[in-house]
Amino acid sequence: MKRKIHDGPFRFAARRPLTRGPRPGLCLLLTLLSGPVAPRAGEERFSIGELYDRGVDVLEQHLPESVRDQYQFIRSSDWMPFWESIQNALASQDLEEMDRLLPYVAQGVDLLRTLPGGEPYADWLQQRLDYFQVADEAVKTVPRPVPVPPPPPPPVQRQRVVVPPRPPPPPPPPPPVSKRRQEVVSDRGTWERKMARRPAPRNADAVIPGLKKVFREEGVPEQLVWLAEVESSLNPKARSPVGAVGLFQFMPATAQRFGVSTSPVDQRTDPGRSARAAAQYLRVLHKQFDSWPLALAAYNAGEGRVGRLLKQSGGNTFEAIEGSLPMETRMYVPKILALISVREGVDGATLPAPKA
Repeated sequence: MKRKIHDGPFRFAARRPLTRGPRPGLCLLLTLLSGPVAPRAGEERFSIGELYDRGVDVLEQHLPESVRDQYQFIRSSDWMPFWESIQNALASQDLEEMDRLLPYVAQGVDLLRTLPGGEPYADWLQQRLDYFQVADEAVKTVPRPVPVPPPPPPPVQRQRVVVPPRPPPPPPPPPPVSKRRQEVVSDRGTWERKMARRPAPRNADAVIPGLKKVFREEGVPEQLVWLAEVESSLNPKARSPVGAVGLFQFMPATAQRFGVSTSPVDQRTDPGRSARAAAQYLRVLHKQFDSWPLALAAYNAGEGRVGRLLKQSGGNTFEAIEGSLPMETRMYVPKILALISVREGVDGATLPAPKA
């Protein structure tokens, strides 16, 4: 049995356990993998996957053969199709595709939990697993008149991620079926029942009071700190495959917009700094849209997209644009509102506006 040596999802498998810590060449690789590297002026910017592959090239070229033969390197290409399948499904309107991918996503979470360094990605993916589970609930609650044969389960793989195949899509469900399914995934009751069965993360008692203090200082309702559970499972080091980091999952540009540096030290992993930036961003979004559901939708899908959809629809509520948003956002907003209701006993949609 090969043992995985990781500090993220793009790592390598050792043919035998390391002794007395990583060798110098491997330390170089792990340094490259610790996070995005900010380029100097005029230099090309590389993704973490590209940096990893470059590090593998260096090791394969320079490690002594006696050391190199002990490892089977796994390139980022092993994981990228998996991440792309998940992101495409979340950005779609296709509940049946999300239902088909559910066992692959669940298996991916389990695999990441077994890999040293996989926990930041597992905590990110764990929260997205909820969307696939609710899609499954909707599809089973409102079946097609003529059922589509269920897809085969993914093969059991303990060492490698299973990339979902791409079978020919079935014909779209009848409009009445599709409409009823959308009502299931958007229903606050659906999400409140799901969130009520989930205990708060183990570190909530240690983390939440500090986050609430920052939100109060910024004049933002403190109950909104539970957005961090939905974004990162309250893991300050949580990381998404597209580069968002921290409790509130800031991309580099948004972090820098609110004074959070990503280099040489990535301040997005600092709970206090990320909380202050999140509170400031939520305040900006509420000022723009005058609604917490719309502000949360913009936090997830982007303020530009939400603004364009509101203009096109002529409405001014989340419900007016809900049908045009990505499936993730359509479930993200009721999930957060339901979580606030469960954790705080208040309706997140009716929280007061930020204070000046």
